Order: sequence, then C-alpha cells, then structure tokens
Amino acid sequence: MEKVKAKKQYGQNFLKDTTILDKIIQSMPNNNNYVVEIGPGLGDLTKNLVKYKDMTAYEVDTDLIGILKSKFAIEMKEGKLKLIHTDVLEAWDKQKTLHDGKYDLIANLPYYIATNIILRAFEDKNCEHIIVMVQKEVAEKFTAKVNNKDYSSLGIITESISLDSRILFDVPPESFDPPPKIISSILYIKKDMDKHLDKDFNKFLKACFVQPRKKLSKNLTSVIDKNTISKIYEELNINDNVRPHEVSSSLYSQMHTRVKDGRN
Repeated sequence: MEKVKAKKQYGQNFLKDTTILDKIIQSMPNNNNYVVEIGPGLGDLTKNLVKYKDMTAYEVDTDLIGILKSKFAIEMKEGKLKLIHTDVLEAWDKQKTLHDGKYDLIANLPYYIATNIILRAFEDKNCEHIIVMVQKEVAEKFTAKVNNKDYSSLGIITESISLDSRILFDVPPESFDPPPKIISSILYIKKDMDKHLDKDFNKFLKACFVQPRKKLSKNLTSVIDKNTISKIYEELNINDNVRPHEVSSSLYSQMHTRVKDGRN
C-alpha cells in the first residue's frame, strides 16, 4: 500500500504510538454510551475503539475515506462502524448533534479546529464525555483554574458546565507521523448533563478577557457603563484593581446575571 501523506490543510498528524493508543482506550469511561470519533485519519485509534463500542467516525478527507472503507469493510458491514464523509462542523450546523443518543467524543483532533470542536461538543446535548488529543496549551486553557496565567473564558465555560476536567497525560511529537512541532495532551472533560452552554454568557466572558492583562473593569466598559460596573463591584465585593484571571467562575456568573438584569 502506498504511504499516505499527511495534508497540511486538514492539520493531519497520524498517531502511531501503540502505547499512547492503549492509554487512550484505558481512559474510556466504563458506560454504555455510543462513541463518536472526529478525524480518524488512517484508523489507528478507530481500530482500537471499535473493538469495545459501536461508533461513528467523521472524516473530511476523500483520500482517507477510501482507505478507511477498505480497512473497516467488515465492521461497517456488521453495523459496528458508521463512516461519514463530511466536515464535522457542517454536520453540527445541520443536525445539532453528532449522534441521536448519549455519546462520548474520543478523538485525536486536528489542531486548527480543536477549540471550536470542543465548544461545539459543549453545546451538543447528547455528548457526555470528551476525551481528545489537542495541543498542550489548548488543554491547559480548558483546564485552568482561577489565578492561573492560562485562566480564560475557556476555563470558566468548562467549569460552568462540567463535573470534571483535567489533562490525563502529555504526548510527545515523536508519537506522530509526521511529528508536530508541539507537545500534545489528552484532555478529559465530563459534562454535567443538566447544564447547558449559555451563548450570552460566552459573549460576556469574551468581552471580560478581551485584554487579559488589563483591569477587568476596563474590559467591562465595552459591555456596560462605569456606574453599573461600580455598583456590581460593590454588591459582589470585587476589588477595583482585579484582573480577569483573578475572578472565579461563580463570580463571573453572578456578574453576568446582574448585567443581564440591567439590560432587561
């Protein structure tokens, strides 16, 4: 079989390290959830996942679809694997969910759309667990806690809708072909299925972190006037010099509620 060349436009780096593949499988939750994979590539992770669960894999690259179809002909015939040839973000736009029942997202994500995919998985009411390989710095943003330099709107959103979020382990560049220039991490998030992503809160947080090193009050002036800021700060006992990364997610939530009430 001819060697498949990774395509830059799809952010392809094929995971080859069997120890890492085994560790991803070991971190799968012990439940009856369906599995969805995004960007199966050459099917190295798919091959391991499909042994344990029925699954759907979304792949955008036409060349890879052909390879995957012949590699998994039996699993597809038996109905264990569904292969969907599409851009996953378009699929989400059309159908709002990647599977019509409870599922876990387990994937080695293309770096260039990883953040976007995780945020979409947050919005997807059927997605419960997210176990994905991303750039280490992206994983750190999603798991950062208050007062940490990486703490941003991503960490707050994650905290507000999850029961658990952490980095399971790092993956060195040499585990891939071709090796990327960065270290990757396996990010684990367990969503709280009773909570939903509030897009308005998301927008509010973006404004709060627009200049992360500036005072929070300065960033807030793009959303509300100075008098309202002073009033909210006083009510919530927030110091005027505070920077965005020094405010807890629950305080942000309370601030947002007050900002919203002021708008009504």
